[in-house]
Amino acid sequence: MAAQRTLLFVCFSTLLISGIMSLTQQQELDRIKELPGQPKVSFSHFSGYVKVNEKHGRALFYWLTEATSNPEKKPLVLWLNGGPGCSSVAYGASEEIGPFRINKTASSLYLNKYSWNTEANILFLESPAGVGFSYTNTSSDLKDSGDKRAAQDALIFLERWISRFPQYKHRDFYISGESYAGHYVPQLALKIVEYNKGASRPIINLKGIIVRNAVTDNYYDNLGTVSYWWTHSIISDTTYKSILKSCNFSSENSSQKCDDAVNYGLNHEFGNIDQYSIYTPTCTASTANSTLKSFRLKNSLIRTRISGYDPCTENYAEKYYNRPDVQKALHANSTGIPYRWTSCSDVLIKNWKDSDFSMLPTYKKLMAAGLRIWVFSGDTDSVVPVTATRFSLNHLNLKIKTRWYPWYVGGQVGGWTEVYEGLTFATVRGAGHEVPLFQPKRALVLFQSFLAGKALPKS
Repeated sequence: MAAQRTLLFVCFSTLLISGIMSLTQQQELDRIKELPGQPKVSFSHFSGYVKVNEKHGRALFYWLTEATSNPEKKPLVLWLNGGPGCSSVAYGASEEIGPFRINKTASSLYLNKYSWNTEANILFLESPAGVGFSYTNTSSDLKDSGDKRAAQDALIFLERWISRFPQYKHRDFYISGESYAGHYVPQLALKIVEYNKGASRPIINLKGIIVRNAVTDNYYDNLGTVSYWWTHSIISDTTYKSILKSCNFSSENSSQKCDDAVNYGLNHEFGNIDQYSIYTPTCTASTANSTLKSFRLKNSLIRTRISGYDPCTENYAEKYYNRPDVQKALHANSTGIPYRWTSCSDVLIKNWKDSDFSMLPTYKKLMAAGLRIWVFSGDTDSVVPVTATRFSLNHLNLKIKTRWYPWYVGGQVGGWTEVYEGLTFATVRGAGHEVPLFQPKRALVLFQSFLAGKALPKS
C-alpha cells in the first residue's frame, strides 16, 4: 500500500511538473524577444493567438506588456478599442497607453514615458475576430458580428489566456477602453460578474472598469453630440434647429430628412477639421488616405474611424505592423491572413448586427455588483463628446457624494470631476477622443487615482 501511494505521488508530481512546464513553454513561445527598432526595456512582453471558437476558426490576437517594476504585485488591465472594428494595437498600444511609439518613418520605436504599464500589467486585445491580426476562418463571421458575440468571445479569450498565464489567476483585474468600447467594456464586465457567481474565489477577479469618450446611450449620446457641435460653433443655428426637427433620436432607424440635415452640417459647415480633436491640426501628409473618416450620425449608433494627433500617427502604425519582420517578432499573421493589417476594419464597421440601444441598465447592474466604475471624457472631441456622456450619465439619477470640482496636475487644472454613489465622472482638459495621446500626463494621473480608488487631486 505504501509503495502504491509512493507511485501515485510520483505520477501525480510528474503530471503536475509536466503541466507547469507546458504552460511555461507556451508562455515562452509567446515571449517577444525584441521588436524591430525597439529600444531596450526592463519589462517582458508577450503576444500571440488564443482560439475562441474551434468550429469557426476564430482566434483573437493579444499583446501583453508587463509592468515596468514588480509585475507580480501589479494588477492586470485589459484594454479594448472600439469602432466597432478598430485595433487596440494601432491605438491603445501605439498611440495612447502603451510603452512604445512609432517614429515617422516606421523604422523604429521610442519610449512613452507616460505608459500605463508603469502602474499595471496591460493586456491589449484585438477584438472581435476580423480586427487587426485577429481572424476567423469563416468569412460569414465578418458580416454578422455584434455586441453579444464580441462579449462572449472576449470572455472565452480571458478564460483560456489565464490558463496560459496562470500567474494572473485571482489577480486584481480591470477593464478599460474608449469610444465603442463603451459597449465592449461594460458588456464584458457583466459577463464576468455572471461567470463569477457562486465561485468562492473568482479566477477572473474583476474589480472595476474605466472608460472614456464612450458610446453609452443612443438617444442621449446623439442629442449631446449635436448640442456639442452647436455650442462649440461648428454648425449654424439653422442646421442645429434642422437636425433637432428632423431627427428622432429615440428610433432605431434614421430617416432621410435626418441624414440630410446632419450631412449638410458635416459637408458644408464643419470644414477640414479633425473631428476627434477640434482644436488641433489635421494630417496633411500625402499618405493620409487611411485617416479619412467615414463619419456619420446614425440613430442606432455612431460609427467612426479613429484618427489621432500627431496627427498622422495612424499612418505610421499601418506601415510598421505590415512589415514582415514586425509580424514575425509579434508572432502575428501566422496563418497568412489574405488582407493587409489595418487600423480599422471597414467590413466590421459596415456589418455590425446587434448593438444595445443603451448601456445605462448595464451600468446599474455593475454598480449593484459593487464594481469601481469611472467614466471620463476628453473635452475637445466632437465624435463622442463630453456633453453626450454627461447627458447619458445624468439619467442614471445618481446621488452626488462629492460635488463638481477642478482637479490638478503640475499646478494646472487637469479637468473637472464629480463623484456619485457608484460612479466617478471626470473630464480631461484639452484632450480629444484619444485622451492619453493629447494629454498623456493627465491621463496617467487619472489612471493612478482610479487604481488607488482615490479622488482626483484637488491641488
